[in-house]
Amino acid sequence: MKRWQKLLDESYRSLSDLKEPLGISDERYAELAPFEENYPILVTPYYLRLMNRLDADDPIKKMVVPDLSVPATIDAEAGKNTESVIQGGQHKYQKSVLIISNNQALGYARHCYRRDFARLDEDEASLRIPKLAEYIGDHPEIDNISVSGGDAFLNTNERIGEYLKAFAFLPNVDYIRFTTSVPATFPQRITEDDGELLALLARYAKAKAIIVVTQFNHPREITEEAYTAIRLLREAGCTVRNEGVLLRGVNDDAKTLRELMTGLVSIGVVPYYLYQCRVPAGFEDHLQVPLAEGIRIVGEAKAQMSGMANSFRYIMSHRLGKVQMVGFIDDGRAAFKVHSARDEKYQGRIFFEQLADDQVWLD
Repeated sequence: MKRWQKLLDESYRSLSDLKEPLGISDERYAELAPFEENYPILVTPYYLRLMNRLDADDPIKKMVVPDLSVPATIDAEAGKNTESVIQGGQHKYQKSVLIISNNQALGYARHCYRRDFARLDEDEASLRIPKLAEYIGDHPEIDNISVSGGDAFLNTNERIGEYLKAFAFLPNVDYIRFTTSVPATFPQRITEDDGELLALLARYAKAKAIIVVTQFNHPREITEEAYTAIRLLREAGCTVRNEGVLLRGVNDDAKTLRELMTGLVSIGVVPYYLYQCRVPAGFEDHLQVPLAEGIRIVGEAKAQMSGMANSFRYIMSHRLGKVQMVGFIDDGRAAFKVHSARDEKYQGRIFFEQLADDQVWLD
């Protein structure tokens, strides 16, 4: 067993595990317990050390144990996305396929909609790979693949190798993405692996471009350990980009966003997307920032950044596709652009909406 696997075994995997270290009261524990079944907990000792455990408003702590409550109404469209055209994958954009490789996610990860998928048995995931490769090979319009989860790098090296072997030599595929939060939440997955994962990535990077998509949401996650993990990925031939989420109480101010994006650039990570946080189905976690406020925050933060840092797009993963929040026009309406459409007729379309002060999603 690799050291990273031993460290993962020491992780906190339940509210009862976190009750004492985070000082969760009996009353709060009872309130949180019903949500644990749908959103399992996985917090590494490393990530726990990044928190100020005595501060109820600590941003890292909020990403692990948010304030939860049951709402009177639910926006089901915003909270879930379960469409799938092939078992184990989604082909909702013409040129890309998203592959569900597992259902493990570090931290709360509620803003990742893939938590809505049923639990995935490891043997079942392995059996799906040849069929996925056949499907992708039969669709020449597909030019990229995103191996996701959960978290792609919580798969074993053997499983990651299966994905690379299956997809790296498909002639229509230009690049393969792995989406993972481990550089931010568990860099030891990369640094304490005896170099096996890095050697695997380096070998296949000679055949196909490999992009590692990380998820840093707060500047305090950019540690020396995280920097080392990123440096090793880049030395293995990977491009590293970041998809963060705008989160209430975590990064919802211009100063924090500026520090996050400039910090990422300084360690060799290209800021890619900043997502609008989804509304969960069945309850509220109070992590959503109203759209109008988010547009103002992002605009103010971008004005303080250099070109590379402010190259990211503020978007939402909407039923139309990836919709970019652009800014405001003179009459006060917000401008939006369909950055990546599910239906080609909407590609690049610009539209305008009058936003309510508390509106967190588009109908």
